[in-house]
Amino acid sequence: MKIRKEYTCPLEIVHDILKGKWKTVILWQLKYRNRASLSQLEHDIRGISQKMLLEQLKELMEFGLVDKKKFKGYPLRVEYFLTEDKGGRIIKSLEIMQEIGREYIAEMETKRRDGRTV
Repeated sequence: MKIRKEYTCPLEIVHDILKGKWKTVILWQLKYRNRASLSQLEHDIRGISQKMLLEQLKELMEFGLVDKKKFKGYPLRVEYFLTEDKGGRIIKSLEIMQEIGREYIAEMETKRRDGRTV
């Protein structure tokens, strides 16, 4: 992923780092699993291909949000986890986004139940 050379606002770079369909979902899964193998993440995230998952994990690692540990032996075992610094801190913002999403869903369900146009 290419990062622009110039930004007018710090939020632009965070948006560029997290943009896409899967990155926030991957981060959220790692929050709850603490550590996860590629197959665990692939199983938990419906609709993501292994290729896309690997690509997204690579980008998250490049930005220091995720890291991985390789274990010796056969078969090869790799676990992905949130980094303590950036990975742990970005979760705080995702928790707020999750809360807002829940509130929005509840509002939409109330409107549907009451017969109001959504």
